[in-house]
Order: sequence, then structure tokens, then C-alpha cells
Amino acid sequence: MFLKRVVTALALSMLAASVNAAGVMKGDPDAGAELVGSCTACHGADGNSLAPAFPKIAGLGERYLLKQMKDIRDGRRPVALMAGQVDNMTDQQLADIAAFYDSQERTSGTADPELVDLGRKVYLAGIADRKVAACSGCHSPSGKGNGPGGFPGLSGQHADYIEQQLKMFRLGYEDESGRTNGGDSKIMRTIAFGLSDLEIKAVASYVAGLQ
Repeated sequence: MFLKRVVTALALSMLAASVNAAGVMKGDPDAGAELVGSCTACHGADGNSLAPAFPKIAGLGERYLLKQMKDIRDGRRPVALMAGQVDNMTDQQLADIAAFYDSQERTSGTADPELVDLGRKVYLAGIADRKVAACSGCHSPSGKGNGPGGFPGLSGQHADYIEQQLKMFRLGYEDESGRTNGGDSKIMRTIAFGLSDLEIKAVASYVAGLQ
């Protein structure tokens, strides 16, 4: 009986050690490095993809990355290019992958000079008359994001990819064929719904150029 209690206590302590104070499973970047072989073809060895069709996931935020992979695995975020990639992975394996990519440094991007002023305005101030909140409130003025809060870093991300995702969120505001995995409060869907095509392109370009 004593031995059984000791084993149970050890198991519980190991489980507790795998979860951080925010209740989010902690990943092991070293273990994650052993699991990303099939990811490198699209996202690059260090999470810095070269093609705009694939997002840079280096330094994106461990909590955010884990949520997105779980949503993709569980069907809450359909992504055709990710079909089958994480279907058979456990939560711990996904947490390890998230930890690995979050530990990598993201490369910088460039902004279109003609769109910088408009992009800066949307990102830092929002659009008050349409109740569009400033992006910087969640993603930080520098675009580094808020890891503990689950808000991804956007600086250096491919502008084309950001533009595509904002348009998918905008569609998802009233059409389930768009992106709908942004939470019950619909923060991203509501913000995107208030943006024009030009404003989306401008803010996507602006954050791509943030260092």
C-alpha cells in the first residue's frame, strides 16, 4: 500500500510539472526537435519558412502554437496544407513541438513604404469610428506578441500570410467557411470585419516590417 501511494504521488508530481501556472501544458524543446522532421519542408528547419504560403512559426508563442496545432488536429481549424500532419500526435508531443519552435528566433521582413502610414495607424491606434481595436493592444507595439496571454508575435511574418488570415477571419465573422477558431469572444473576427481590403493589406505589410 505504501509503495502504491509513493508511485501515485510521483505520477501526480510529474503531471503537475508538465503544466505551468496558467494551466497550459509545458513542452520540452529538445524533445520537440526530434518530432519536427516532416515540418521542415514547409516551415523551414528553424520555423522560418521561405514561402509566404507557409507561416513563420519561429518565436510565435508556445501557448498560441499549441492551441493552433490542437485545433488543427481536432478539426476546429481546417487547414488543407496541414492535413494528416498532426492527426496522431498527443497533447504532449504537440506541446514539445510548440516549445521547440517558440525557442527559435524569427527572421525579419520588409514593409511596403507606400502602405506604412496607413498600416501604422491601424496597428497602433485602430479605427475608432468602426470600433476596430488597435492590434498593438494584444500583439504589443513591437509586434512581439503576448506569450502567456496566447497572442502570437506578428513581427517579421509574411505579409501575404497575415493578409490571408485577416480575410479568413473577416469571412468567419458571418460565414463558417472562414476562420472561426479565434475564441467565443470573436476578437479577431470582429476586428477583421471592420477592415477594408486596403487596410488589411496595409496592416499586414506594416507588421511584416516590424523588427
